[in-house]
Amino acid sequence: MACILNIETATTVCSVSVSRNNELLAFKEIDNGFTHAENLHLFIETVLSEAKLSASQLAAIAVSKGPGSYTGLRIGVSAAKGLAYALQIPLISIDTLQVMAAAAAEQKACDFYCPLVDARRMEVYTAVYNQLLHRETAVEALIADEHSIAKFRQYTSIGFFGDGMLKCKDLLGELSNAMFIDNITPSAKFMPALAFKKFSENQFEDVAYFEPFYLKDFMILKKKNSTE
Repeated sequence: MACILNIETATTVCSVSVSRNNELLAFKEIDNGFTHAENLHLFIETVLSEAKLSASQLAAIAVSKGPGSYTGLRIGVSAAKGLAYALQIPLISIDTLQVMAAAAAEQKACDFYCPLVDARRMEVYTAVYNQLLHRETAVEALIADEHSIAKFRQYTSIGFFGDGMLKCKDLLGELSNAMFIDNITPSAKFMPALAFKKFSENQFEDVAYFEPFYLKDFMILKKKNSTE
């Protein structure tokens, strides 16, 4: 029996759950902008209390590794590493897009699933997953245009979802095989099965050296001086 704390902070959603093997015991989340610093540790205490568990009873910490927001990922991963180190238990990383695919698969049956996470302008973080939630393509930062979305024509039925879906919907609507799934966000509610599989296979991260999967380098844009 493995009790695992699951942390998801890759987007504006701050989400925490605790599970026993594949079973969800308690869950709490909020989507209220980037309030992770204020809410994350409170949510951890809440779900452990609701599950009637102490931190010492945890077998592992699972964290959503990205891609996603730099700020959100840093906060979530820092908390997960700190807990794993303090409790001397394994750290598990979960693909954020795979978590979304797991959520979409519970809503609608498609042959393939394609999460779209907003990465500013017309760019989205994305990959394609099959019905077993195995990744069919590499995770990429895709600039959505009529040429780049043409590659999705090769799939039979493919579901699109995520906060990057809206800005791509007109383009994707031109695909005859496209299906749209609403209200899908990265959520710790859908992490237990993925985390327990990795736990069972001893797929752990090095707590000292693990870093989030940012995908893109962090860039700070400076305001141009009007006198230049």
